Amino acid sequence: MSFSVSSKGRLTHHDVGRFPGNTLFDRLARAVCEAGCLPRKELYESWEMARRVRRRLRGGRVVDLAAGHGLLSHVLLLLDDSSPEALLVDTAPPSSAARLHAVLVEAWPRLAGRIVTECRPLASVPLSADDLVVSSHACGALTDIVLDRAALVRARVAVLPCCHDLAELDGGSLSGWMDRSLAIDAMRAVRLEERGYQVWTQTIPAAITPKNRLLIGEPLDTAKR
Repeated sequence: MSFSVSSKGRLTHHDVGRFPGNTLFDRLARAVCEAGCLPRKELYESWEMARRVRRRLRGGRVVDLAAGHGLLSHVLLLLDDSSPEALLVDTAPPSSAARLHAVLVEAWPRLAGRIVTECRPLASVPLSADDLVVSSHACGALTDIVLDRAALVRARVAVLPCCHDLAELDGGSLSGWMDRSLAIDAMRAVRLEERGYQVWTQTIPAAITPKNRLLIGEPLDTAKR
């Protein structure tokens, strides 16, 4: 059978041999396999999103909202060691997240003590302008909460939206010309620009997920420094 990067099946130690190289990605994938708890697609989503974010945005505390297993934050710290720490926030983090964290810290001891997990509502998290706020596949309106919270304090932000609620979310007048879920994400980019952000719209490979639109924003006053 072919090895599908979009599979929701867990990576286990049986998959270690699929990643024989010495690249950071292969080393990361082998660690994830040893943890034995992460869906395959989450490895690829986190890696592809983190790479693109770090090409644009460096440093700052990483705040991962609706963090799930938190792999995205771990990868962001590995790609840019100038970020001092990461805060992972989720209302119901998976119990296996601790296992994944332990395996990654064993592989990269410099991550020890730099990642904190909190179980709390996303809207209750204090943010600052120095933060890098991220969220991968925050469902429906959660993506808008992430964008609104980041914009309120002029923080840099990156989201990979998911599960568009076509009845509730705003696609504006664009929904007459394009797919409604695309119109919703386009309006998110427009609103972020209206708030004084430089915006980058990108995609991660569709083979990983059809919900592959990545929205990255940085306040213009920050970008000019």
